[in-house]
Amino acid sequence: MEKTNSLMLSCFALVFAGSFSVISFAADDYVAPRTQWGQPDLQGVWNFSSNIPMQRPSRFGDRQFLTADEIAEAQARRAEADANSDGALPIEGVDGSYNDFWIENAGIGSNARTSHIVYPADGRLPELAEGAVRQRGVYGGATTGDLRPVRLAAGGIGTDGPEDRGLSERCLVGFNAGPPFVPSLYNNNVQIFQNKDHAVILTEMIHDARIVQIFESAADQAALDADVRLWSGDSRGHWDGDTLVVVTRNFNDLTASFGTAGTSEDKVLTERFTRVGPYTVDYEFTIDDPSTFSDKFTAIVSMTKVAGQLYEYACHEGNYGMVNILRGARVQETLADSQ
Repeated sequence: MEKTNSLMLSCFALVFAGSFSVISFAADDYVAPRTQWGQPDLQGVWNFSSNIPMQRPSRFGDRQFLTADEIAEAQARRAEADANSDGALPIEGVDGSYNDFWIENAGIGSNARTSHIVYPADGRLPELAEGAVRQRGVYGGATTGDLRPVRLAAGGIGTDGPEDRGLSERCLVGFNAGPPFVPSLYNNNVQIFQNKDHAVILTEMIHDARIVQIFESAADQAALDADVRLWSGDSRGHWDGDTLVVVTRNFNDLTASFGTAGTSEDKVLTERFTRVGPYTVDYEFTIDDPSTFSDKFTAIVSMTKVAGQLYEYACHEGNYGMVNILRGARVQETLADSQ
């Protein structure tokens, strides 16, 4: 587990209904507080927003961290973007999109990474395995010609029915909640509960709760029957020193392995949660999926403690977007038929 040494995402200010701000510190000699049964205490609400790209821009090569000058430039760009926060995001196929009010922006601290991916050494996703597919998705009413099932988290392949829309539009899985957690526009919050034998990982997006049974060691984790397949997989955990290790298998084949690539059917996800400071958990995940990628890959995302609570994300109750996309498509068909 690679730790950040000093200020990871310092003075990391989130504006989410103006309700909270958080500060992130990490130190090598930090000792995490303990629960009443002696395990590191990971409980609380944590935010994994980030301005760091998942994949490393090629100009950085194998370098993992930004220089002081690069950090200053990034801070200047962020300030300029904040000054123009009323402008809508340009999304192809959409007339009006989110503006910056909706977006959770993480501050750039004094020890910022060039990418979340740390393995392979170039910080890039491995090449696709032979035969692995990448599904295309579009927003709005366009059609891609791809076939169902839609494994994309967002967007879609058409408008014939709800099955043509992305999984987050159908309120099945979140576009950032995974697992693994991938920083995105908003709702980058997760709450962790613990007792001696279990941890519950509750995501804000789609309010999905993973109940993780904790075993004495990895060797003690009996595998679930291979015929049992779940949207978020089956998660089993154990402690490795002060790190909670969660291994997830038995995903169904209805989600992409990562991003838009492949399927999750053969994916093994290993997550490591390490509290490295009063306000910081280092979240590391490794995806090993030989059916989709030519090599495994590992990413590190810093999660910062939030002085607030998690609110219910009532997806189905407020899911007007998908309904209106389909309704609009039917209106367009009717108009076309009447001409």
